[in-house]
Amino acid sequence: MTDEAVRVHGLRKRYGAVAALDGVDLDIRRGEVFAILGPNGAGKSTAVEILQGHRARDAGEVSVLGRDPASAGRAWRSRVGIVWQDESAPAELTVAETVRHFARYYPRPRDPGEVIGLVGLGEKVASRVKALSGGQRRRLDVALGVIGGPELLLLDEPTTGFDPAARRLFWELIRRLTDEGTTIVLTTHYLEEAEALAHRLAVIAAGRVIARGTPAALRERYGSRATVHWLGPDGATRAEETATPTRTVAELMRRFDGEIPGLRVSRPTLEDVYLRLTGQLGEEPRTEPRTEEPTALEDTR
Repeated sequence: MTDEAVRVHGLRKRYGAVAALDGVDLDIRRGEVFAILGPNGAGKSTAVEILQGHRARDAGEVSVLGRDPASAGRAWRSRVGIVWQDESAPAELTVAETVRHFARYYPRPRDPGEVIGLVGLGEKVASRVKALSGGQRRRLDVALGVIGGPELLLLDEPTTGFDPAARRLFWELIRRLTDEGTTIVLTTHYLEEAEALAHRLAVIAAGRVIARGTPAALRERYGSRATVHWLGPDGATRAEETATPTRTVAELMRRFDGEIPGLRVSRPTLEDVYLRLTGQLGEEPRTEPRTEEPTALEDTR
């Protein structure tokens, strides 16, 4: 057994003239939460479907829990939990019937009642799936993803439709699963979710990984400039973006002879970094340096 739950090298997938994945490399360690971020159409769902063995790749090497998903059998599939973007629960069954039914597919499932409680559907056990709200049906999808006690859990936009309380409950479930040793791969459009849960992440745009690392490392590398805010003599807010906020504050202290009115120093969030990386702040999208042929510039980073 290696420390890697997932290893991907040179992954490629085309749909006609469109390159959904164009040479993607990923390594995901056992027991970590790994987030895959990117705009719509970036290739996130295609990557997850290939990891699931649900979609064939055109080229590249893929290993998931030590097996190639394209040829892995039923025993391997029982070790992998999946939460699809689309709902998968039958409409006419109750919540309890649905979770118990799916539990029979696995050799060592979790207790259905426990799982229903973990996703916050304890008061809906007797409700039919068709009577649930959109957010409640999404919680049921999460329950079906974890009922088998998977070693690896693949989550494709799992909290779409969740209200804030349900999303926080989901976060606690993910942390509990991670504490138990489950490896989790998460795609999400909620940047605060990635920042709260992910040990590491990769940003994908136009089928290529353009950045990867811990949330803190990406903020440091791509969003190191801070913004200093204060109130001017006329009461209007002033702001200055700077790489040396301490020096700016010291200059303001001299200017105001002490206390600086309305002083506030803010640093870029993961969302700010993500928008800059993907070119959604009016800048050109970034490109991750290719490690196989480093340039002099890359060597100095």
